[in-house]
Amino acid sequence: MKRIITFFTVILITTSVFAQAPNKMSYQAVIRNSSNLLVSNTAVGMRISILQTSSSGNAVYIETQTPTTNANGLASIEIGGGTVVSGNFASINWANGPYFIKTETDPTGGTNYTITGTNQLLSVPYALYAKSAGTVSGGGTFTHYIGEQFGGGVIFHLWKDAQGVEHVLIVDKTDLSTSQVWSNIDATLIGASAQSSWDGLSNSNAIVGQAGHTSSAAALCLNSTNGGQSDWYLPSIDELSLLWHSRFNVNKSLSAIGGATDLLISAYYWSSTEYATNDAWSVYFYSGNANANYKGYPTYVRAVRAF
Repeated sequence: MKRIITFFTVILITTSVFAQAPNKMSYQAVIRNSSNLLVSNTAVGMRISILQTSSSGNAVYIETQTPTTNANGLASIEIGGGTVVSGNFASINWANGPYFIKTETDPTGGTNYTITGTNQLLSVPYALYAKSAGTVSGGGTFTHYIGEQFGGGVIFHLWKDAQGVEHVLIVDKTDLSTSQVWSNIDATLIGASAQSSWDGLSNSNAIVGQAGHTSSAAALCLNSTNGGQSDWYLPSIDELSLLWHSRFNVNKSLSAIGGATDLLISAYYWSSTEYATNDAWSVYFYSGNANANYKGYPTYVRAVRAF
């Protein structure tokens, strides 16, 4: 059974990439009171803080809003569009993370904030990151492009390092499974070696290196030779988020390749990033939301490789 990590609010973050990145970030939260009951069709007071480095780090931006929940207790806001308490949302340098979102809620609509939750922003707002990062490191033009059929799959991200060398991330043309658990070991914490938000290969090797490991989403990827390549791995949460952002171009290319299958918008795809003892991160490809799911939950697996 799928489990989404919940507090008094369930955080769902979506960002969109535009030619001109907006200085806002969509945010949704399901509001529950101290009795764990939905707060429906009610104006609620919210204070939102962007914290840098840790869940107790310095607040680089704070704002307040008073959204009205729907019948399901869902409040929808745009961070960056509220009443500013301190900081400047547009000036946040997303490259200097990690960042955490702290929400404080008054279910009566005032400023007596009795419900608090803090979660790491694992999926960096990519358009905002690109805006603050400026030009790619090394400058110049690119040889490859997003959506290009290359290296046994389709390119979904590219960048240049400090020496100007071009690099790409490539996604496999097909799912390796539509029903695979994260690992057959679903009640043991691996720890830091499997918790990188960006290094999927390192995470994958840590997963299959567990004592007692027999099967996992990571193993499917590491053992794959699809496209004549042998260096596939299970993407990290950030790599998977980048893939979701490029879904339009990737699926457009996949649809023109014989035998390839699209990335399904109705699917949850496993990342290789562990969350806790029983849970690991996945991405819902309809909205791009990152969710902490039970490791024993069977879902989709799509491998990537780096070049």
